[in-house]
Amino acid sequence: MNRRLIGALLVSGCFIVPAVPASSAPQITFEDASRDLASGDPAVRLRAARLLKDAGYPEAAVPLAKLVTDPQDDVQLEAIAAEVNIFLAEPVVSRKRFGFVIEVRAQVLAESAFSAGPLALGPRPVPVEVLSALRAGAHDENPRVGLESLYAFGALAAQAGGARRRDLLSASGADLAAFVGAPDPAVRYAGLRVIGRVWARRPSDPPVDSIVGDAVIAALNDRDRAVTVAAMQALGAMRYERAIQALDNLFRYYGKGDRAEAALDAVARIAHPGSAPLLAAELTSKSAPIRGIAAEGLIRIGDRAQMTAVETALGTERNAGAALVKDFAAALLSGAPIEPIVSALTKPRLRDQAKAYLVDLVGPRLSAFSVYAQDPDAAIRRDIADVLGLAEDLAALSLAESLLTDRDQQVAKAAERAVARLRATTM
Repeated sequence: MNRRLIGALLVSGCFIVPAVPASSAPQITFEDASRDLASGDPAVRLRAARLLKDAGYPEAAVPLAKLVTDPQDDVQLEAIAAEVNIFLAEPVVSRKRFGFVIEVRAQVLAESAFSAGPLALGPRPVPVEVLSALRAGAHDENPRVGLESLYAFGALAAQAGGARRRDLLSASGADLAAFVGAPDPAVRYAGLRVIGRVWARRPSDPPVDSIVGDAVIAALNDRDRAVTVAAMQALGAMRYERAIQALDNLFRYYGKGDRAEAALDAVARIAHPGSAPLLAAELTSKSAPIRGIAAEGLIRIGDRAQMTAVETALGTERNAGAALVKDFAAALLSGAPIEPIVSALTKPRLRDQAKAYLVDLVGPRLSAFSVYAQDPDAAIRRDIADVLGLAEDLAALSLAESLLTDRDQQVAKAAERAVARLRATTM
């Protein structure tokens, strides 16, 4: 059924059950659907969860949370999908009909929503009851249910800010750290990815709980290659300084390849001044990715004494990504215009790199963003709104609010997400 139609029916107080033709379909009110979530009949609970998932109605989130730990696996999976769908910026329409013959069913998968990143979420705050239920569901004995619930928690927990975020991190630390030691490598991998997302360092965050950080350090010795790389990425995202020596050792041990690059990238993201000698030494590496990572790390550290070496190393590079690193260095350390980085947003191969640099630049160079919030290109304005939200610098709130009335709907939606994220830092 078309989502717009479902939404309209919900506003008017009823759903049309999509399993039968609309002309003879029984009707069920929102109150009835909510009541059916507590039914003793699994089929009734399943139907209610599906209806609420397709409606995407925010007030259904807390009632649905009880079904995340339902005795029936299919009910649990539908409830998890419903929770994710409610908070997506662009909810999935699970049923589409073409004419009167073909029906396409689209799934709501928590891992897909997680992999899409924090910008996949809309501005709605996620109730603590939902996050608590998903965290509990991640321990389910059914591996599929457990993984879906874990990824759903990781996707939705990133929405919290301010005191709610601090409480969430405090309550979740030991629970999430336990997944890093799970027997199943898929669970260990998922646990590390979720930790990297949820504990990704924000300006107002308290120090990372050692229970979490040390568990991730222990995963650096995992026998599974993907798990090891995920641990490195999580440590870099958390900027966990206690991991520096272990990452340094692993980088020297591997020397080259994806694990060496991941280890050095984590060191570069932590950006501790004590890592400057290692990063400076790698500016002359035979590997172009290693040279680029080393340069980024020195730029983030802000060691101006190394800038001549950085410029010399990057001066020999011929690819556009290396040129963008030079632009980042100039903008962050010398006050150069951010225009070359903003322009890179229009280039698919450079867009993610440019976004990451712009997020780092919001704090020190916020005034430079005002002109690009009025750029003629709506795609640029949308990306600027996203960057302002991801930076989580409260000083950017007024600029993000100025985009709420943008003439382009997608820009306005991005601004709404950004404003919600920034305001959450004060709650």
